[in-house]
Amino acid sequence: MNPTTAERPACLMVMFDDARRSEVFPSEILSAVAARTQLLHPPMTVHELDARTELLARVEVLFTSWGAPRLDEARLQAAPLLRAVFHAGGTVRTFMTEAAWQRGLIVSSASSLNALPVAEYALAVILFSLKDGWHYVAGAKRDGRMPPRRAMAGAYQSCVGLVSLGEIARRLVALLRAHDIELLLHDPTVDADEADRLGLQLVSLDELFARCDVVSLHTPLLPSTRGMVGRELLQRMKPGATFINTARGALVREADLIDTLRERPDLTAILDVIADEPLDAGSALLALPNLHLTPHIAGSIGRECLRLARGMVDELDRWLNGKPLRWQVRAERRHLIA
Repeated sequence: MNPTTAERPACLMVMFDDARRSEVFPSEILSAVAARTQLLHPPMTVHELDARTELLARVEVLFTSWGAPRLDEARLQAAPLLRAVFHAGGTVRTFMTEAAWQRGLIVSSASSLNALPVAEYALAVILFSLKDGWHYVAGAKRDGRMPPRRAMAGAYQSCVGLVSLGEIARRLVALLRAHDIELLLHDPTVDADEADRLGLQLVSLDELFARCDVVSLHTPLLPSTRGMVGRELLQRMKPGATFINTARGALVREADLIDTLRERPDLTAILDVIADEPLDAGSALLALPNLHLTPHIAGSIGRECLRLARGMVDELDRWLNGKPLRWQVRAERRHLIA
């Protein structure tokens, strides 16, 4: 049962004012949030919010998505009643500050729900790569005719390596189980027993890059992981191998990647993320025939965004009814946020 008007917490919905707003906050979600809270204003941008400080003074719940307001000291002071944030997007790292964690806010994120389309994207790219599909697509565009077949791995009993076993990689493992593929993993936080239960072989990073037909990167961006993939690892890749990054662009030293792909035309790289987005028109990445880019589309887009918003409406219900949250992000685990 929905709370009475007097019981409903004051709420603001904040995100970018772009094409995604209608995907994340369609009428279904607006009605659902309005039925559970006192919605103080139609969905706003950060700039609109900062111009209406009287709303910040009243807000108890933020329902956000991409373009959420950074909860720094100034905004926290302006919002003394704020108790909870429900984020229908990916990471909360972009807006949750140390001050916000110290405030003890309840934070729930649809990041785990957003992991599913990323895993699906990675699966599609892996299977296409094992068919050497990128070679044929690029060759046909370049030469105006279909290139002749060449030796390729194929999916059956191929070797795929995952770097880090977070939420996305775990979902990807489940999807890959149907394809008779040998799965290698490098993740220092995973022990041998867990790896065995999941059907994964734990190996060093060097061995993973050297053995796999496809390497898929899923590591969170931390000070210790920035630039972790460079020339030495890339040069270890076997002939005809593919490197995929759906994690964070800054994990890869892009200059090393460019040099390696120039020196090794047998290799292919698929990047859904780059260090500095959006990509400059004159970037050297665009000139490489064996590098293929997508504009950060692995995560939820289109109708997939509705899954995130519905998940956060469910979390709002749980919170209002005193039930444990399914997707709560706890302060003590904030150092692990991707």
